[in-house]
Parts: sequence; C-alpha cells; structure tokens
Amino acid sequence: MLALRNNHGYGPGMAAPTQILIVEDEPLIAMMLEDFLEVLEKTAVGTVDSVASALARVNDGGIDAAILDVNLRGGEKSTPVAEALAARDIPFVFATGGSDDSVDAQFRDRPVLQKPFTMEGVARALEAL
Repeated sequence: MLALRNNHGYGPGMAAPTQILIVEDEPLIAMMLEDFLEVLEKTAVGTVDSVASALARVNDGGIDAAILDVNLRGGEKSTPVAEALAARDIPFVFATGGSDDSVDAQFRDRPVLQKPFTMEGVARALEAL
C-alpha cells in the first residue's frame, strides 16, 4: 500500500482527518457531502454557508479538515476561511465547478475537488490531505 504525505496533511503514523467542516452554500450539495462523509466514516462537524459562519466555526475548534466551496453566494470567496485554517495547520480541500484558476494563487497547491462530486472523488480529495 502506498502512503503519501504532502506539506499540508497527514502521513504514515498520523491519524487521517475524520472531523470535517463543510463550507457550501448550496443546501443539496451540502447534504450530499454530509452523506458521502458518513459513508466514508467521517463526521461533518459543521455545515456552513458563509465566510462569517465558517470563521466562527473554525474558531470553535474540533476540526480536522475542511471542504471549502471556492465561490459562495453573494460573491463571497472562501479565501478568508482558507487563511484561517492554514494559520491553524488544518488541512482543507477546495471544491469548485470552475477552473483551478478560481482558487486564490496562494492556495493553488492545495487539493481541488471538481464538481459534480462523486463518492470516489471526495474520498481521493480527503486522502490527498
């Protein structure tokens, strides 16, 4: 079995992330991600739909990793959430229906999960953390 580690996540001998924050403004997509996480034996420790609510949840702690929709409603981008997570060394993956160019340049080395999501895609993205 091949075990990989990057600069932002878990490697051999380290526990894989199980407490996952979902930042997604589309309720049906958020519900689907929650279902996928349950099947993957992960726990959605919060599902939020704005930068303000995501930052509040990050400050509450108890998060091992996060899935961040790049573009939230009202033209908000999840970049401030990514910055808060990075400052706490919490790994995250970006979710986008667009190109990787929509991810802020400082975070283009992070995993990207392309929409539409599949169970396999979510599993691979979380494993890449």
